[in-house]
Amino acid sequence: MGPTRRILSLPMPLSSLILLISATVPLAIAGPALTDDSQCGCYRINDDSSTYFTHHRFFDFRSLSQYAGVPAVIQDVEASADAAPTSDYFRDSEWSSFWYLGSWNNSNGAREDATVTMVNSPNNVYIEANTEDNPSSQTYLTLRTQRLKEFQTAAEIESSSSKFKYLSLRMRARTVGAGGAITALFTYRGGETLADVQEADLEIRTDDARNVLHYTNQPAYTDDGVVIPEATRNATMPNGLDWTAWAVHRLDWTPGLTTWYVDDVIVAQIEFQAPRDESNIILNAWSDGGRWTGNMTLYDAAYLQVQWLEVLYNSTEAVATEQSSCKKRGDGNSGGGGGCDAVCSIDETSEVGTPVMLWNNSPPQTNGNSRRVEMGSVPTGVVSAMALFSIALLV
Repeated sequence: MGPTRRILSLPMPLSSLILLISATVPLAIAGPALTDDSQCGCYRINDDSSTYFTHHRFFDFRSLSQYAGVPAVIQDVEASADAAPTSDYFRDSEWSSFWYLGSWNNSNGAREDATVTMVNSPNNVYIEANTEDNPSSQTYLTLRTQRLKEFQTAAEIESSSSKFKYLSLRMRARTVGAGGAITALFTYRGGETLADVQEADLEIRTDDARNVLHYTNQPAYTDDGVVIPEATRNATMPNGLDWTAWAVHRLDWTPGLTTWYVDDVIVAQIEFQAPRDESNIILNAWSDGGRWTGNMTLYDAAYLQVQWLEVLYNSTEAVATEQSSCKKRGDGNSGGGGGCDAVCSIDETSEVGTPVMLWNNSPPQTNGNSRRVEMGSVPTGVVSAMALFSIALLV
């Protein structure tokens, strides 16, 4: 006797229920449903540490044609540092509530072996049209550095907050252009001495082979210039890629560990000197003519180009937010303390930037007809019916 005939041979109420549930179960177990941040109490990442974060931000530069334009390079040091933002995008609160544009220079001798003055300019951060064949986006964010006669013009964006304590930071990006530059993504906490600095960084040297990546939990050397090998991992791009290709670069900073991915492949993990305290986030493109960056040829340029940035994070800073009134884990912790009823993910989503609900144990909401509305879980009745369905097949 076939499964359907077995079910139909059961008492009518039970057979009807099982047939109904058998039709709806595939919908219930199809996968986590897309949701929005207002419904998420916290976020879990797909690592082995059961790590949770309380906040999510996504910055999408792929469809910003109304802001696109490549500004002419400013040739004067002071005018470069004092330049206005290149478009209204960088004046909007969505951007300015989280980031600001760097305008500092290295005149204080930040690196002893620098041979050229470096000046960060807001004019070197702009939205650019994607003109490549079969583009994967209409536009992207560009950070530019170029060697001029009198100085090296550079670009940096930095988080407004320095209170991040553990995060998962991702960017879909590539580096292109001439040798003699660095493009970087990192967390940073300064200190009065070199030993006090806490930094987890990805650096791409455009003088290197195009598949080489450098990951470091700074400092990588002592005051006497002695290299600390445990602080650094030199890696290569996976799957035959090089850093001129679009790829998702990811940093997971969790207690006692930094883990780096490229396109979901782990390429480096460093326990030694993992950051311990609150830090900020920085992206930059720069050169100072020193040993690490190399010396860029006059009028050559290099670029960090970014299609999107996404960050999950905990913070020790009380920040006003419209995000979820759901119960959250305590900020400043990673996977411990407090509770979280509505758990979301950005790793299992089908739409980058949009989370999915993994499970929701919040008290059920009601709609206008006072019916319970459940989100992100398979109702107990469905599970019971699935068990009954299995038993029926064995009869």
